[in-house]
Amino acid sequence: MTIRPDEITSVLKKEIENFDVDLSMEEVGTVLEVGDGICRVYGLERVMANEMVQFENGATGMAFNLEEDSVGIVILGDYLQIREGQTVKRTGRVLSVPAGEALIGRVVNPLGEPIDGKGPIATTDMMPLEGRAPGIADRQSVHEPLAAGIKAVDAMIPVGRGQRELIIGDRETGKTSVAVDMIINQRGKGVICVYVAVGQKASTVAGVVARLREYGAMDYTIVVSATANDPAPLQYIAPYAGTAMAEYFMYNTFVVDSRGNPVRDGNGKLQRAPLRLQPEADHLGRRKLEKDSPRGLHTLCIYDDLSKQAVAYRQLSLLLRRPPGREAYPGDVFYCHSRLLERSAKLSDEKGAGSLTALPVIETQAGDVSAYIPTNVISITDGQIYLEPELFYAGVRPAINVGISVSRVGGNAQTKGMKKVAGRLRLDMAQYRELEAFAQFSSDLDKNTLRQLSRGQRNVELLKQGLFKPQAAEDQIAAILAMNEGFFDEVPVGEVRAFEEKLVEFLRSHPSGALARLGSNYVLADDIREDLLKAFAQFREQWAATHKA
Repeated sequence: MTIRPDEITSVLKKEIENFDVDLSMEEVGTVLEVGDGICRVYGLERVMANEMVQFENGATGMAFNLEEDSVGIVILGDYLQIREGQTVKRTGRVLSVPAGEALIGRVVNPLGEPIDGKGPIATTDMMPLEGRAPGIADRQSVHEPLAAGIKAVDAMIPVGRGQRELIIGDRETGKTSVAVDMIINQRGKGVICVYVAVGQKASTVAGVVARLREYGAMDYTIVVSATANDPAPLQYIAPYAGTAMAEYFMYNTFVVDSRGNPVRDGNGKLQRAPLRLQPEADHLGRRKLEKDSPRGLHTLCIYDDLSKQAVAYRQLSLLLRRPPGREAYPGDVFYCHSRLLERSAKLSDEKGAGSLTALPVIETQAGDVSAYIPTNVISITDGQIYLEPELFYAGVRPAINVGISVSRVGGNAQTKGMKKVAGRLRLDMAQYRELEAFAQFSSDLDKNTLRQLSRGQRNVELLKQGLFKPQAAEDQIAAILAMNEGFFDEVPVGEVRAFEEKLVEFLRSHPSGALARLGSNYVLADDIREDLLKAFAQFREQWAATHKA
Protein backbone atom coordinates (compact mmCIF):
# COMPACT_ATOMS: atom_id res chain seq x y z
CA MET A 1 0.00 0.00 0.00
CA THR A 2 1.47 3.34 -1.10
CA ILE A 3 1.04 6.41 1.13
CA ARG A 4 0.32 9.56 -0.88
CA PRO A 5 1.21 12.68 1.16
CA ASP A 6 -0.76 15.05 -1.11
CA GLU A 7 -4.04 13.21 -0.39
CA ILE A 8 -3.42 13.26 3.37
CA THR A 9 -2.55 16.97 3.20
CA SER A 10 -5.72 17.86 1.26
CA VAL A 11 -7.91 15.94 3.74
CA LEU A 12 -6.25 17.66 6.72
CA LYS A 13 -6.65 21.12 5.14
CA LYS A 14 -10.34 20.40 4.47
CA GLU A 15 -10.94 19.30 8.06
CA ILE A 16 -9.16 22.36 9.42
CA GLU A 17 -11.28 24.68 7.26
CA ASN A 18 -14.52 23.06 8.44
CA PHE A 19 -13.46 22.84 12.10
CA ASP A 20 -15.71 24.88 14.34
CA VAL A 21 -15.77 24.91 18.15
CA ASP A 22 -19.23 25.74 19.50
CA LEU A 23 -18.46 26.98 22.99
CA SER A 24 -21.23 28.12 25.31
CA MET A 25 -21.05 29.25 28.90
CA GLU A 26 -23.84 28.59 31.36
CA GLU A 27 -24.06 29.82 34.91
CA VAL A 28 -25.03 26.79 36.96
CA GLY A 29 -25.99 26.59 40.63
CA THR A 30 -26.56 23.77 43.11
CA VAL A 31 -29.69 23.09 45.14
CA LEU A 32 -28.93 23.45 48.86
CA GLU A 33 -32.40 22.65 50.21
CA VAL A 34 -35.86 22.14 48.76
CA GLY A 35 -39.40 21.79 50.08
CA ASP A 36 -42.93 23.20 49.98
CA GLY A 37 -42.51 24.69 46.51
CA ILE A 38 -39.35 26.72 47.24
CA CYS A 39 -35.64 25.97 47.22
CA ARG A 40 -32.32 27.63 48.05
CA VAL A 41 -29.60 27.57 45.42
CA TYR A 42 -25.90 28.32 45.70
CA GLY A 43 -23.83 29.56 42.77
CA LEU A 44 -26.17 31.76 40.68
CA GLU A 45 -24.27 34.96 41.47
CA ARG A 46 -25.53 37.05 38.55
CA VAL A 47 -29.15 35.91 38.44
CA MET A 48 -31.76 38.68 38.05
CA ALA A 49 -34.91 39.20 40.11
CA ASN A 50 -37.87 37.33 38.55
CA GLU A 51 -35.52 35.55 36.13
CA MET A 52 -36.53 32.10 34.94
CA VAL A 53 -34.24 29.23 35.93
CA GLN A 54 -34.28 25.61 34.76
CA PHE A 55 -34.00 22.53 36.96
CA GLU A 56 -32.65 19.11 35.96
CA ASN A 57 -36.14 17.56 35.83
CA GLY A 58 -37.35 20.25 33.38
CA ALA A 59 -39.31 22.25 35.97
CA THR A 60 -39.16 26.04 35.80
CA GLY A 61 -38.38 28.33 38.71
CA MET A 62 -38.40 32.06 39.38
CA ALA A 63 -35.66 33.86 41.31
CA PHE A 64 -37.48 35.42 44.26
CA ASN A 65 -34.93 36.21 46.99
CA LEU A 66 -31.49 37.51 46.01
CA GLU A 67 -29.40 36.98 49.13
CA GLU A 68 -25.68 37.39 49.78
CA ASP A 69 -24.71 33.73 49.69
CA SER A 70 -27.71 32.02 48.08
CA VAL A 71 -30.78 32.59 45.92
CA GLY A 72 -34.34 31.78 47.03
CA ILE A 73 -36.27 30.30 44.13
CA VAL A 74 -39.99 29.50 43.86
CA ILE A 75 -40.58 26.32 41.86
CA LEU A 76 -43.25 26.52 39.14
CA GLY A 77 -43.81 22.85 38.53
CA ASP A 78 -43.20 19.44 40.10
CA TYR A 79 -40.95 20.17 43.07
CA LEU A 80 -41.25 16.62 44.43
CA GLN A 81 -38.68 15.38 41.88
CA ILE A 82 -36.08 18.03 42.81
CA ARG A 83 -33.35 16.85 45.18
CA GLU A 84 -30.53 18.46 47.12
CA GLY A 85 -27.36 18.61 45.03
CA GLN A 86 -29.09 18.86 41.65
CA THR A 87 -28.02 21.60 39.25
CA VAL A 88 -29.97 24.71 38.29
CA LYS A 89 -29.11 26.92 35.32
CA ARG A 90 -30.00 30.45 34.34
CA THR A 91 -32.07 31.18 31.24
CA GLY A 92 -31.37 34.93 31.00
CA ARG A 93 -35.10 35.65 30.51
CA VAL A 94 -37.70 37.09 32.85
CA LEU A 95 -40.70 34.88 33.41
CA SER A 96 -43.09 35.11 30.44
CA VAL A 97 -46.32 33.39 29.43
CA PRO A 98 -47.77 32.52 26.00
CA ALA A 99 -50.29 35.03 24.67
CA GLY A 100 -52.38 35.48 21.57
CA GLU A 101 -55.58 34.48 19.88
CA ALA A 102 -54.82 30.75 20.22
CA LEU A 103 -55.57 30.95 23.97
CA ILE A 104 -59.16 32.17 23.47
CA GLY A 105 -61.59 29.45 24.45
CA ARG A 106 -58.97 27.45 26.32
CA VAL A 107 -58.36 26.58 29.98
CA VAL A 108 -54.69 26.95 30.91
CA ASN A 109 -52.52 26.93 34.03
CA PRO A 110 -50.58 30.07 35.06
CA LEU A 111 -47.65 29.02 32.83
CA GLY A 112 -49.92 29.01 29.77
CA GLU A 113 -49.96 25.21 29.50
CA PRO A 114 -53.32 23.73 28.44
CA ILE A 115 -55.22 21.73 31.07
CA ASP A 116 -58.49 21.23 29.17
CA GLY A 117 -57.40 18.14 27.21
CA LYS A 118 -57.75 19.87 23.82
CA GLY A 119 -54.13 19.56 22.73
CA PRO A 120 -51.25 22.01 22.55
CA ILE A 121 -51.67 25.76 22.03
CA ALA A 122 -50.00 27.00 18.84
CA THR A 123 -48.69 30.49 19.57
CA THR A 124 -45.26 32.11 19.38
CA ASP A 125 -46.23 35.36 21.12
CA MET A 126 -44.99 35.79 24.68
CA MET A 127 -45.81 38.46 27.27
CA PRO A 128 -43.77 39.21 30.42
CA LEU A 129 -45.47 38.14 33.62
CA GLU A 130 -44.53 41.39 35.39
CA GLY A 131 -45.42 43.93 32.70
CA ARG A 132 -45.02 47.65 33.30
CA ALA A 133 -48.15 49.65 34.08
CA PRO A 134 -48.88 52.39 31.51
CA GLY A 135 -47.76 55.86 32.54
CA ILE A 136 -49.96 58.89 33.09
CA ALA A 137 -49.36 60.25 29.58
CA ASP A 138 -50.35 56.90 28.04
CA ARG A 139 -53.77 56.87 29.72
CA GLN A 140 -57.05 58.69 29.34
CA SER A 141 -59.96 59.02 31.73
CA VAL A 142 -62.54 56.24 31.96
CA HIS A 143 -65.54 57.35 29.89
CA GLU A 144 -66.90 54.27 28.09
CA PRO A 145 -69.47 52.02 29.84
CA LEU A 146 -68.73 48.34 30.33
CA ALA A 147 -72.25 46.94 30.38
CA ALA A 148 -72.67 44.48 33.25
CA GLY A 149 -76.18 43.37 32.30
CA ILE A 150 -77.15 43.64 35.99
CA LYS A 151 -79.65 46.43 36.74
CA ALA A 152 -78.27 47.22 40.21
CA VAL A 153 -74.74 47.60 38.80
CA ASP A 154 -75.48 49.46 35.56
CA ALA A 155 -77.88 51.87 37.27
CA MET A 156 -76.14 52.65 40.57
CA ILE A 157 -72.59 51.22 40.54
CA PRO A 158 -71.55 51.63 36.88
CA VAL A 159 -68.32 50.08 35.64
CA GLY A 160 -66.34 51.72 32.84
CA ARG A 161 -63.77 50.32 30.45
CA GLY A 162 -60.38 50.63 32.12
CA GLN A 163 -61.81 50.82 35.65
CA ARG A 164 -60.88 48.65 38.67
CA GLU A 165 -64.04 47.68 40.52
CA LEU A 166 -63.79 45.41 43.55
CA ILE A 167 -66.36 42.66 44.21
CA ILE A 168 -66.32 42.02 47.95
CA GLY A 169 -68.40 39.92 50.33
CA ASP A 170 -68.53 36.82 52.51
CA ARG A 171 -68.31 33.32 51.06
CA GLU A 172 -71.36 31.99 49.22
CA THR A 173 -72.94 35.40 48.62
CA GLY A 174 -72.78 35.34 44.80
CA LYS A 175 -69.46 37.06 44.02
CA THR A 176 -68.52 34.60 41.26
CA SER A 177 -72.06 34.70 39.86
CA VAL A 178 -71.86 38.49 39.41
CA ALA A 179 -68.49 38.13 37.66
CA VAL A 180 -69.71 35.33 35.35
CA ASP A 181 -72.85 37.34 34.49
CA MET A 182 -70.62 40.23 33.41
CA ILE A 183 -68.59 37.89 31.16
CA ILE A 184 -71.75 36.45 29.58
CA ASN A 185 -73.05 39.98 28.90
CA GLN A 186 -69.95 40.87 26.83
CA ARG A 187 -71.07 38.61 23.99
CA GLY A 188 -71.04 40.55 20.72
CA LYS A 189 -69.48 43.64 22.32
CA GLY A 190 -65.86 43.05 21.19
CA VAL A 191 -64.50 42.47 24.71
CA ILE A 192 -61.92 39.73 25.36
CA CYS A 193 -62.44 38.27 28.85
CA VAL A 194 -59.90 36.54 31.12
CA TYR A 195 -61.19 34.65 34.16
CA VAL A 196 -58.46 33.85 36.70
CA ALA A 197 -59.40 31.24 39.31
CA VAL A 198 -57.05 31.25 42.32
CA GLY A 199 -57.21 28.64 45.09
CA GLN A 200 -60.67 27.37 44.20
CA LYS A 201 -61.88 23.78 44.09
CA ALA A 202 -61.31 22.14 40.70
CA SER A 203 -65.01 21.22 40.60
CA THR A 204 -65.97 24.89 41.05
CA VAL A 205 -63.72 25.97 38.16
CA ALA A 206 -65.12 23.17 35.98
CA GLY A 207 -68.64 24.41 36.79
CA VAL A 208 -67.76 27.99 35.76
CA VAL A 209 -66.20 26.78 32.49
CA ALA A 210 -69.27 24.62 31.76
CA ARG A 211 -71.55 27.61 32.39
CA LEU A 212 -69.49 29.89 30.14
CA ARG A 213 -69.52 27.24 27.41
CA GLU A 214 -73.29 26.79 27.76
CA TYR A 215 -73.89 30.49 27.05
CA GLY A 216 -71.28 30.73 24.26
CA ALA A 217 -68.98 32.93 26.35
CA MET A 218 -65.89 30.72 25.87
CA ASP A 219 -65.74 32.06 22.29
CA TYR A 220 -64.11 35.22 23.71
CA THR A 221 -62.81 34.05 27.10
CA ILE A 222 -59.53 32.65 28.45
CA VAL A 223 -59.66 30.75 31.76
CA VAL A 224 -56.47 30.69 33.87
CA SER A 225 -56.78 28.15 36.67
CA ALA A 226 -54.60 27.59 39.75
CA THR A 227 -56.76 25.38 41.95
CA ALA A 228 -56.42 24.72 45.67
CA ASN A 229 -54.46 21.58 44.77
CA ASP A 230 -51.80 23.55 42.90
CA PRO A 231 -48.66 24.69 44.74
CA ALA A 232 -48.54 28.19 46.22
CA PRO A 233 -46.15 29.58 43.54
CA LEU A 234 -48.69 28.89 40.80
CA GLN A 235 -51.49 30.47 42.84
CA TYR A 236 -49.28 33.52 43.40
CA ILE A 237 -48.44 34.13 39.72
CA ALA A 238 -51.91 33.28 38.31
CA PRO A 239 -53.32 36.88 38.39
CA TYR A 240 -50.14 38.25 36.77
CA ALA A 241 -50.34 35.58 34.06
CA GLY A 242 -53.99 36.42 33.30
CA THR A 243 -53.16 40.14 33.12
CA ALA A 244 -50.27 39.48 30.72
CA MET A 245 -52.59 37.50 28.42
CA ALA A 246 -55.14 40.35 28.46
CA GLU A 247 -52.46 42.99 27.83
CA TYR A 248 -51.60 41.34 24.51
CA PHE A 249 -55.02 42.34 23.14
CA MET A 250 -54.94 45.79 24.78
CA TYR A 251 -51.52 46.85 23.45
CA ASN A 252 -51.64 45.30 19.95
CA THR A 253 -53.88 46.88 17.31
CA PHE A 254 -56.56 44.99 15.37
CA VAL A 255 -59.01 45.82 12.58
CA VAL A 256 -62.45 46.54 14.09
CA ASP A 257 -65.89 47.18 12.61
CA SER A 258 -68.22 50.13 13.31
CA ARG A 259 -69.45 48.54 16.58
CA GLY A 260 -65.90 47.95 17.86
CA ASN A 261 -65.90 44.19 17.28
CA PRO A 262 -62.65 42.71 15.92
CA VAL A 263 -62.79 41.63 12.27
CA ARG A 264 -61.66 38.12 11.31
CA ASP A 265 -60.02 37.07 8.06
CA GLY A 266 -60.99 34.13 5.82
CA ASN A 267 -59.28 31.67 8.20
CA GLY A 268 -61.27 32.97 11.18
CA LYS A 269 -58.29 34.75 12.74
CA LEU A 270 -58.20 38.30 14.10
CA GLN A 271 -56.75 40.79 11.62
CA ARG A 272 -53.82 42.72 13.06
CA ALA A 273 -52.76 46.04 11.57
CA PRO A 274 -50.78 49.12 12.63
CA LEU A 275 -52.81 52.07 13.95
CA ARG A 276 -52.98 55.24 11.88
CA LEU A 277 -52.79 58.70 13.46
CA GLN A 278 -54.22 61.89 12.01
CA PRO A 279 -51.57 64.07 10.34
CA GLU A 280 -52.57 67.24 12.24
CA ALA A 281 -51.72 67.57 15.95
CA ASP A 282 -53.15 69.68 18.74
CA HIS A 283 -51.25 72.43 20.61
CA LEU A 284 -49.50 69.79 22.76
CA GLY A 285 -48.29 67.84 19.74
CA ARG A 286 -50.72 64.96 20.32
CA ARG A 287 -52.26 63.18 17.34
CA LYS A 288 -55.55 61.29 17.58
CA LEU A 289 -56.51 58.04 15.93
CA GLU A 290 -58.02 58.21 12.48
CA LYS A 291 -61.71 57.31 12.41
CA ASP A 292 -61.27 53.91 10.72
CA SER A 293 -57.86 53.08 12.19
CA PRO A 294 -57.15 49.67 13.77
CA ARG A 295 -57.05 49.90 17.55
CA GLY A 296 -56.40 47.98 20.72
CA LEU A 297 -59.18 45.73 21.97
CA HIS A 298 -61.15 46.07 25.19
CA THR A 299 -60.44 43.38 27.78
CA LEU A 300 -62.03 42.33 31.07
CA CYS A 301 -59.94 40.52 33.69
CA ILE A 302 -61.54 38.89 36.73
CA TYR A 303 -59.35 37.71 39.64
CA ASP A 304 -61.31 35.21 41.72
CA ASP A 305 -60.01 35.76 44.29
CA LEU A 306 -57.11 37.89 45.52
CA SER A 307 -57.59 36.84 49.16
CA LYS A 308 -56.30 33.38 48.30
CA GLN A 309 -53.47 34.84 46.23
CA ALA A 310 -52.40 36.91 49.25
CA VAL A 311 -52.40 33.76 51.39
CA ALA A 312 -50.21 31.98 48.81
CA TYR A 313 -47.84 34.98 48.75
CA ARG A 314 -47.68 34.94 52.56
CA GLN A 315 -46.80 31.24 52.48
CA LEU A 316 -43.96 31.80 50.00
CA SER A 317 -42.62 34.79 51.91
CA LEU A 318 -42.57 32.99 55.26
CA LEU A 319 -40.90 29.92 53.76
CA LEU A 320 -38.21 32.18 52.28
CA ARG A 321 -37.81 33.82 55.72
CA ARG A 322 -38.95 37.29 54.74
CA PRO A 323 -39.93 39.28 57.84
CA PRO A 324 -43.67 39.07 58.60
CA GLY A 325 -45.89 42.09 59.23
CA ARG A 326 -49.55 42.53 60.11
CA GLU A 327 -51.47 39.20 60.22
CA ALA A 328 -48.14 37.55 59.23
CA TYR A 329 -48.39 38.97 55.70
CA PRO A 330 -45.11 40.33 54.31
CA GLY A 331 -44.65 44.08 54.29
CA ASP A 332 -44.93 44.31 50.49
CA VAL A 333 -48.31 42.54 50.12
CA PHE A 334 -49.85 45.96 49.29
CA TYR A 335 -47.32 46.37 46.47
CA CYS A 336 -48.11 42.82 45.34
CA HIS A 337 -51.69 43.89 44.60
CA SER A 338 -51.05 47.49 43.54
CA ARG A 339 -48.56 46.58 40.81
CA LEU A 340 -51.12 44.08 39.51
CA LEU A 341 -54.13 46.38 39.47
CA GLU A 342 -52.22 49.44 38.19
CA ARG A 343 -51.81 47.61 34.89
CA SER A 344 -55.54 48.16 34.29
CA ALA A 345 -56.09 51.28 32.21
CA LYS A 346 -57.94 52.96 29.39
CA LEU A 347 -55.12 53.73 26.94
CA SER A 348 -54.88 57.05 25.10
CA ASP A 349 -55.81 57.29 21.43
CA GLU A 350 -52.13 57.57 20.52
CA LYS A 351 -51.56 54.14 22.11
CA GLY A 352 -54.50 52.48 20.37
CA ALA A 353 -57.35 53.31 22.81
CA GLY A 354 -57.51 49.74 24.15
CA SER A 355 -58.53 49.05 27.73
CA LEU A 356 -58.11 46.53 30.52
CA THR A 357 -60.89 46.47 33.10
CA ALA A 358 -60.09 44.66 36.36
CA LEU A 359 -62.68 43.04 38.63
CA PRO A 360 -60.77 41.72 41.66
CA VAL A 361 -62.75 39.57 44.09
CA ILE A 362 -62.09 39.64 47.84
CA GLU A 363 -63.66 37.29 50.37
CA THR A 364 -64.38 38.77 53.80
CA GLN A 365 -64.81 36.98 57.12
CA ALA A 366 -68.13 37.74 58.85
CA GLY A 367 -68.52 40.93 56.83
CA ASP A 368 -65.32 42.51 58.15
CA VAL A 369 -64.32 44.92 55.37
CA SER A 370 -61.78 46.59 57.69
CA ALA A 371 -59.40 43.60 57.70
CA TYR A 372 -55.90 43.96 56.24
CA ILE A 373 -56.31 42.61 52.70
CA PRO A 374 -59.82 44.06 52.07
CA THR A 375 -58.75 47.58 53.11
CA ASN A 376 -55.61 47.31 50.98
CA VAL A 377 -57.53 46.40 47.83
CA ILE A 378 -60.34 48.90 48.54
CA SER A 379 -57.72 51.67 48.63
CA ILE A 380 -56.29 50.59 45.25
CA THR A 381 -59.56 50.14 43.32
CA ASP A 382 -62.01 52.69 41.90
CA GLY A 383 -64.99 51.46 43.88
CA GLN A 384 -66.55 48.29 45.24
CA ILE A 385 -69.63 46.12 44.80
CA TYR A 386 -70.49 44.88 48.29
CA LEU A 387 -72.54 41.68 48.57
CA GLU A 388 -74.33 41.33 51.90
CA PRO A 389 -75.18 37.92 53.44
CA GLU A 390 -78.38 39.23 55.08
CA LEU A 391 -79.73 40.35 51.71
CA PHE A 392 -78.70 37.05 50.12
CA TYR A 393 -80.53 34.99 52.73
CA ALA A 394 -83.56 37.30 52.46
CA GLY A 395 -83.87 36.34 48.79
CA VAL A 396 -82.46 39.54 47.28
CA ARG A 397 -80.32 38.21 44.42
CA PRO A 398 -77.86 39.63 43.46
CA ALA A 399 -77.34 40.59 47.12
CA ILE A 400 -75.80 43.98 46.36
CA ASN A 401 -75.96 46.55 49.15
CA VAL A 402 -76.37 49.69 47.06
CA GLY A 403 -75.75 51.91 50.09
CA ILE A 404 -72.21 50.71 50.81
CA SER A 405 -71.34 49.92 47.19
CA VAL A 406 -69.86 52.76 45.16
CA SER A 407 -68.26 53.52 41.81
CA ARG A 408 -65.75 56.35 41.86
CA VAL A 409 -66.14 56.81 38.10
CA GLY A 410 -69.87 57.43 38.46
CA GLY A 411 -71.90 58.82 35.60
CA ASN A 412 -68.88 58.92 33.28
CA ALA A 413 -69.32 55.16 32.89
CA GLN A 414 -73.04 55.34 32.07
CA THR A 415 -74.99 55.83 28.87
CA LYS A 416 -76.98 59.06 28.61
CA GLY A 417 -80.28 57.22 28.89
CA MET A 418 -79.28 55.32 32.02
CA LYS A 419 -77.83 58.44 33.62
CA LYS A 420 -81.16 60.22 33.11
CA VAL A 421 -83.26 57.55 34.91
CA ALA A 422 -80.79 56.18 37.48
CA GLY A 423 -80.52 59.31 39.64
CA ARG A 424 -84.14 59.02 40.79
CA LEU A 425 -83.72 55.28 41.49
CA ARG A 426 -80.71 55.83 43.75
CA LEU A 427 -82.52 58.58 45.66
CA ASP A 428 -85.59 56.38 46.17
CA MET A 429 -83.44 53.48 47.38
CA ALA A 430 -81.54 55.70 49.85
CA GLN A 431 -84.82 57.05 51.30
CA TYR A 432 -86.25 53.53 51.54
CA ARG A 433 -83.25 52.19 53.48
CA GLU A 434 -83.52 55.10 55.90
CA LEU A 435 -87.28 54.73 56.42
CA GLU A 436 -87.17 50.93 56.56
CA ALA A 437 -85.28 50.97 59.86
CA PHE A 438 -87.49 53.77 61.21
CA ALA A 439 -90.77 52.02 60.25
CA GLN A 440 -89.98 49.01 62.44
CA PHE A 441 -90.54 51.13 65.56
CA SER A 442 -93.72 52.88 64.51
CA SER A 443 -97.08 51.62 63.32
CA ASP A 444 -98.64 55.05 62.72
CA LEU A 445 -97.05 56.36 59.51
CA ASP A 446 -98.19 59.22 57.28
CA LYS A 447 -99.20 58.72 53.64
CA ASN A 448 -95.96 60.12 52.24
CA THR A 449 -93.83 57.74 54.29
CA LEU A 450 -96.02 54.78 53.34
CA ARG A 451 -95.73 55.77 49.67
CA GLN A 452 -91.93 55.90 49.89
CA LEU A 453 -91.81 52.52 51.65
CA SER A 454 -94.09 51.04 49.01
CA ARG A 455 -91.92 52.43 46.19
CA GLY A 456 -88.76 51.14 47.90
CA GLN A 457 -90.16 47.60 48.22
CA ARG A 458 -90.96 47.58 44.51
CA ASN A 459 -87.51 48.96 43.65
CA VAL A 460 -85.92 46.08 45.58
CA GLU A 461 -88.04 43.60 43.59
CA LEU A 462 -87.17 45.33 40.32
CA LEU A 463 -83.45 45.07 41.03
CA LYS A 464 -83.69 41.32 41.63
CA GLN A 465 -82.40 39.31 38.69
CA GLY A 466 -82.13 35.65 37.78
CA LEU A 467 -78.81 33.83 37.70
CA PHE A 468 -76.95 34.05 34.36
CA LYS A 469 -79.65 36.27 32.85
CA PRO A 470 -77.95 39.57 31.97
CA GLN A 471 -80.34 42.21 30.67
CA ALA A 472 -79.92 44.52 27.67
CA ALA A 473 -79.31 48.18 28.48
CA GLU A 474 -82.46 49.42 26.70
CA ASP A 475 -84.62 46.95 28.67
CA GLN A 476 -83.11 48.19 31.93
CA ILE A 477 -83.66 51.86 31.06
CA ALA A 478 -87.29 51.23 30.08
CA ALA A 479 -88.04 49.25 33.27
CA ILE A 480 -86.45 51.86 35.55
CA LEU A 481 -88.28 54.68 33.73
CA ALA A 482 -91.58 52.86 34.25
CA MET A 483 -90.79 52.49 37.97
CA ASN A 484 -89.83 56.17 38.32
CA GLU A 485 -93.06 57.27 36.61
CA GLY A 486 -95.22 55.22 38.98
CA PHE A 487 -96.41 52.49 36.61
CA PHE A 488 -95.43 49.81 39.13
CA ASP A 489 -97.14 51.48 42.12
CA GLU A 490 -100.40 49.52 41.81
CA VAL A 491 -98.69 46.21 41.07
CA PRO A 492 -98.50 43.82 44.08
CA VAL A 493 -94.90 43.46 45.32
CA GLY A 494 -94.83 39.74 44.57
CA GLU A 495 -95.77 40.36 40.90
CA VAL A 496 -93.27 43.14 40.11
CA ARG A 497 -90.79 40.86 38.30
CA ALA A 498 -93.55 39.20 36.23
CA PHE A 499 -94.93 42.67 35.37
CA GLU A 500 -91.48 43.84 34.26
CA GLU A 501 -90.90 40.74 32.11
CA LYS A 502 -94.25 41.10 30.33
CA LEU A 503 -93.73 44.85 29.94
CA VAL A 504 -90.42 44.35 28.12
CA GLU A 505 -92.02 41.74 25.83
CA PHE A 506 -94.84 44.19 25.07
CA LEU A 507 -92.38 47.00 24.27
CA ARG A 508 -90.41 44.83 21.85
CA SER A 509 -93.48 44.30 19.69
CA HIS A 510 -94.97 47.77 20.13
CA PRO A 511 -95.70 49.59 16.83
CA SER A 512 -93.86 52.75 17.93
CA GLY A 513 -90.52 50.88 18.00
CA ALA A 514 -89.44 53.07 20.93
CA LEU A 515 -87.39 50.32 22.57
CA ALA A 516 -85.45 49.60 19.38
CA ARG A 517 -84.78 53.31 18.88
CA LEU A 518 -83.56 53.56 22.46
CA GLY A 519 -81.24 50.58 21.87
CA SER A 520 -79.60 52.22 18.86
CA ASN A 521 -77.65 54.80 20.90
CA TYR A 522 -79.08 54.57 24.48
CA VAL A 523 -80.15 58.23 24.44
CA LEU A 524 -83.57 58.82 26.03
CA ALA A 525 -84.75 61.57 23.69
CA ASP A 526 -88.05 63.37 24.36
CA ASP A 527 -89.91 61.62 21.53
CA ILE A 528 -88.71 58.18 22.68
CA ARG A 529 -89.69 59.01 26.24
CA GLU A 530 -93.21 60.08 25.18
CA ASP A 531 -93.69 56.91 23.11
CA LEU A 532 -92.50 54.78 26.02
CA LEU A 533 -94.88 56.46 28.47
CA LYS A 534 -97.82 55.87 26.10
CA ALA A 535 -96.78 52.22 25.73
CA PHE A 536 -96.50 51.87 29.54
CA ALA A 537 -100.06 53.20 29.94
CA GLN A 538 -101.41 50.79 27.30
CA PHE A 539 -99.70 47.83 28.93
CA ARG A 540 -100.92 48.77 32.41
CA GLU A 541 -104.51 48.78 31.12
CA GLN A 542 -104.05 45.34 29.55
CA TRP A 543 -102.40 44.00 32.72
CA ALA A 544 -105.18 45.38 34.92
CA ALA A 545 -107.86 43.86 32.69
CA THR A 546 -106.14 40.47 32.63
CA HIS A 547 -105.46 40.59 36.36
CA LYS A 548 -109.10 41.35 37.22
CA ALA A 549 -110.31 38.61 34.91
